[in-house]
Amino acid sequence: MPEHLHDVVVVGGGPAGLVVALGCARAGMDVVVCEKRTGVIDKACGEGLMPGAVRALTALGIDPPGYPIEGITYRQGAMAAHAAFRAGPGRGVRRTALHDALRAEVLRHGVTVLPIAVTDLSQHGDHVRAGGLRARYLVAADGLHSAVRGLAGLSEGRTSRSAGTPRWGLRRHYALAPFTNAVEVTWAARSEAYVTPVGPDTIGVAILSSVRGGFTEQLAAFPDLVTRLSGAEPVSSVRGAGPLRQRTSNRVAGRVLLVGDAAGYVDALTGEGLAVSLATAAELVRCLRAGRPSDYDRAWKRTSRRSRWLTEGLLWARGHPVLARRIVPAAVRAPRLFAAVVDQLAR
Repeated sequence: MPEHLHDVVVVGGGPAGLVVALGCARAGMDVVVCEKRTGVIDKACGEGLMPGAVRALTALGIDPPGYPIEGITYRQGAMAAHAAFRAGPGRGVRRTALHDALRAEVLRHGVTVLPIAVTDLSQHGDHVRAGGLRARYLVAADGLHSAVRGLAGLSEGRTSRSAGTPRWGLRRHYALAPFTNAVEVTWAARSEAYVTPVGPDTIGVAILSSVRGGFTEQLAAFPDLVTRLSGAEPVSSVRGAGPLRQRTSNRVAGRVLLVGDAAGYVDALTGEGLAVSLATAAELVRCLRAGRPSDYDRAWKRTSRRSRWLTEGLLWARGHPVLARRIVPAAVRAPRLFAAVVDQLAR
């Protein structure tokens, strides 16, 4: 009996991988997901869905529970700049709730999720082999430190000139009623703290920093936030991620395609990661449906360009202490410009 040939094997059961699997299944493709982790998947994440991400999920029929977000606030000391979303509300959503909703929809469409760790990869004329499976295409959605990206020869090493200072992320939740309906970003000398309401009685606190250290140590850089959190009970363990910047030479190598964080990552500074992952996942499915996988790298660059440029620009300013101290004051002095930037991020 001939060995079964799947249309698509997706490696990684996070949001990007599940959205690709869902899109492929809806297009009538035979798709299977390989995810070595069992149960609900969590990760360090700011958990603020931009309006564009909410719309993308709605189009997929996915409506995860969360808390409405109407804008972004930047804080530094006594200064604060706020900009409302013009394109509709965003939503603070626990990563576990998002995974639950996506996985349920994928399973409803008959997609098989296998508890397989993919550690091998070989490409052939009309198929690819990995994890004991054979498929026409393999989609690597296995995260920031993608093993498949390395197996496919698409990882680009760090260089002192181009990589910049490594940055890391930490996240924890607290049992505390939201004190705002916006994502609040507080700037310190070498780090930022993101407060995102994710429920009527829960907030998430994520810290991005160029200095490694424990959550309590990092939180100490934000004394006003420490005061706000005083007495609040932590309701999740600390999760970390990093280094955040990951470079890739291409998003396509033969029959292997990269999506989500595996496709390359700049930084979480602008909070657009999930929105970009959803948009590029849709482009990947479109290219596979058209039988033109080689078009995907160009489509990925086009779809993620605005986000990458905004993030690179803000990260460059963050890397220069004199400029970094002026980011929030500039947003306060030029509210229309700040609102325009937030509008770009929200799309």
